[in-house]
Amino acid sequence: MEFVLSIERWIHFLSGVTWIGLLYYFNFVQVPAIAEANADKGGPGPAAINKYVAPRALLWFRWAAVVTWVSGALYLMGSWGFVDAFTLGATMDEPSKPVQIIGVGAWLGTIMLFNVWVLIWPNQKKVLGIVAASDDEKNRARRTALLASRTNTMLSIPMLLFMGGASHGLPF
Repeated sequence: MEFVLSIERWIHFLSGVTWIGLLYYFNFVQVPAIAEANADKGGPGPAAINKYVAPRALLWFRWAAVVTWVSGALYLMGSWGFVDAFTLGATMDEPSKPVQIIGVGAWLGTIMLFNVWVLIWPNQKKVLGIVAASDDEKNRARRTALLASRTNTMLSIPMLLFMGGASHGLPF
């Protein structure tokens, strides 16, 4: 059983690095680069990024989010307790701080997964022309995807703190 938990934890860790790494890439590299490319009237524009890079990066991004969440859920089932974590220990006779801490991290990761699949990806499909949309719809989609992505970036910081803090301790 320890071997299985170890594999689940490593899959969770590696897919999480991929997911959060791409999240940071989008927010700190791609979005500013596209803004700069749009402002450069004599330059090539963002067409190559939007046609070749963004769809591939979004594919890895959204599926890394799923693998991260599923592997984390499997790990919770075999270690901390899935229900105990998601109820923040309310189902336990004596809730433990580590279960409550990992539960907060799990909830933050769940909100982030929701944002990826319900807000970011459907709107990015409009922005990238994968699905038909008017210019007005694309502008609204661009704003919604950006806000959801920025929200995930901000949520990733406490999420990582709570995930690590469950095993390594937090000062509260």
